Amino acid sequence: MSIQEEAKKVLSIEAAAIENLIPRINDRFMAAVDRILTCKGRIVITGMGKSGIIGKKMAATFASTGTPAFFLHPAEGIHGDLGMVTPNDIVIAISSSGESDEILGILPAIKRIGASIIAMSGREASTLGQAADLFIDVSVEKEACPLGLAPTASTTATLAMGDALAIALLSSRKFTPEDFALYHPGGALGRKLLLTVESVMHSGEEMPLVTLDKTVKEALFVITDKGLGATLVVDKANTLLGLITDGDIRRGLEKGHEFLDKTVETLMTKTPRTITADRLAAEALRTMEKNQPRPITVLPVVDGQNRAIGIIHLTDLLRQGVV
Repeated sequence: MSIQEEAKKVLSIEAAAIENLIPRINDRFMAAVDRILTCKGRIVITGMGKSGIIGKKMAATFASTGTPAFFLHPAEGIHGDLGMVTPNDIVIAISSSGESDEILGILPAIKRIGASIIAMSGREASTLGQAADLFIDVSVEKEACPLGLAPTASTTATLAMGDALAIALLSSRKFTPEDFALYHPGGALGRKLLLTVESVMHSGEEMPLVTLDKTVKEALFVITDKGLGATLVVDKANTLLGLITDGDIRRGLEKGHEFLDKTVETLMTKTPRTITADRLAAEALRTMEKNQPRPITVLPVVDGQNRAIGIIHLTDLLRQGVV
C-alpha cells in the first residue's frame, strides 16, 4: 500500500469512527447533558496520556462556551490536586480501556468527596464504566494505527463526542455571541466580538456636520477638513436628515460644477444606512459590505431618536482588526 493510500485509509477509519457515534446521541447522552446543566459546581475532566490531551481540549471548549470546566491530571490528583474537586462537581473521566491505573487510583477519593462521575470509555464493563454514575460510549471498531497500538480513531471519536456534548450544552443554555465574547477578550476574535461602534466612531468635534441650508461647496469644505470622506446632514436638533460623500460630489462634477452652489438637499442620500453606538463594530462592517449595488465606506451613528452622534469609517474598522 502506498503512503498516500495509507493516509487516506487513516482518514476513512477515523471518519467511520465518528459516523458510528451518531446513534449514541441517545437517552444516555441526554442524561449526561441534563446532569451537567443542573450541576452547581464545575466540570472536572480527567484522563491519562492521549486521553488527557483530549480532556484538556474538552475542558477548554466547555469553559469557552459557558460550562465552567478545568482539567485535572489524574497522577497529580493522587498527590493533592483532588483538593480542587468539590461535592457539587461532576468528574468526566476519559479512558479508552476504562482500566487506566491513574484514573482508577482517584475513583475512590472522588466517590468519598461526593462528586458525580461520567465515564467516557470504550468499555462499559470496565472498572471505570461500572464505577461511573453515567456512561458515554466512545468505543471504536479499530484504531487507524496499522499496529493497532497508537490511539488514533479512539481519541478522534472521544474528541468529537466531547464537542457534541459541549455544543449540546451551549444550545441548551441559549449561549449568545455576546456571551462568547466575554470569554474571548484577546486577539482578533476578541476585537471582533467585543469592540462596539462607540469605541471606534468619530464624535464631537471630529464629526462632519452640515445643515440643509448649506451648499454642496460648503459640504465639500467640511468633508475635506474632517477627512472622513463624507458629512452628515442634520437639522438644528442634530436629527439625521441625510449623508453626502466625496463620491457623490465627484459624480456630480462629471455633469458640471454648477451644482456646487446648490443646497446639500439636492445631492444628499436622504435615507442612509445607520447604526447605533451599542452595536458591535463587526455588525457595522457587515452593514457596509452588504450595501448594494455599491459597498459604503462610512456609516452614520444615531441614537434612539435618530439624532446623529457619530460617524464610523471603514478604515477605522480595518485598523482595529475587525475583518
